[in-house]
Amino acid sequence: MFFSNDPDWYDRIGKIYLQLERAKTINESSKYPLRLRRENRILTVSSTTAIEGNRLTVEQVFDVIEGKEVFAPIRDIMEVKNAFKAYELLPSFNPWDINDFLKAHLAISKNLTEEAGCFRSVEVAVVDSSGKTIHKGLPSEEVHESVAKLLQWGESADIHPIILSAAIHFMIEHIHPFRDGNGRIGRLWQTLILSKWQPLFYTFPIETMIRRYQKGYYQAIADSQTIPIDCRPFIEYTLNIIEQSLQDILENGGLNGGLNGGLNGGLNLLQQEIISLIRDNPYIKTFDIAQKLKRPVRTIENNLRILREKAIIGRQGSKKSGRWIVS
Repeated sequence: MFFSNDPDWYDRIGKIYLQLERAKTINESSKYPLRLRRENRILTVSSTTAIEGNRLTVEQVFDVIEGKEVFAPIRDIMEVKNAFKAYELLPSFNPWDINDFLKAHLAISKNLTEEAGCFRSVEVAVVDSSGKTIHKGLPSEEVHESVAKLLQWGESADIHPIILSAAIHFMIEHIHPFRDGNGRIGRLWQTLILSKWQPLFYTFPIETMIRRYQKGYYQAIADSQTIPIDCRPFIEYTLNIIEQSLQDILENGGLNGGLNGGLNGGLNLLQQEIISLIRDNPYIKTFDIAQKLKRPVRTIENNLRILREKAIIGRQGSKKSGRWIVS
């Protein structure tokens, strides 16, 4: 066991379960559920790569996934393409299958690192900005057996999926089984475990939540690196970000996040759908948006104004013949 249990966790999980049931209703009310799911997946890719220092903007990530030409470092573009591929494969993975674990790493790291899809054969360490070592991965000769035991434990553990997913995520970071991509695979695997329990986590995965509370993420990992290991701080962090993010969904009709800079603009579900229509047709008229979304023109006008004030969208050209631009 990698943590000491806390009875209060289960009271919080009960609250989260009620939040999830209400959030499902909001998600199911979307006029474009498949499009919303795809866009949130792209936001997930943007979040998980940005956490690792990828420099592409959210809009550039959208363009890369849509096959448009983007002028940016090749590695950043490849990271985005690989991450999107991994998330497309996510439903097919078994979280307790070590071969699937390696397949997922191959998808994330192909052409980016040596030993992609293989456990590392060298020693690794995590260092801070000053070059100080803050964590050393397990010795390379122990990695395969440690991961195998971790997944076997996870499959048989009688623990709630939220707690289990956090413990597995933390232990992946502790073991550091790969030369590169350990953070991305840890977040992917937590989302996989959560989504097998509640499919809503495919649409609103953990990565977007972590991106919003990134500083706390690293602190929770550091605070859990005790001797012996006790990942209670990371479990607490997971409960906190899930609770807060679900509350945002309930209050705003969608993830409380913008399309620029990783979920920080307060977009509700209607605003996300408006942006989807604008992306499909930059010349679309306000009246046509209202017709497609079955909302009053005044409601659409108000939300367009909000999106323009937040600099999420802009207008180029005249009112009659101009086009919308997503920032």
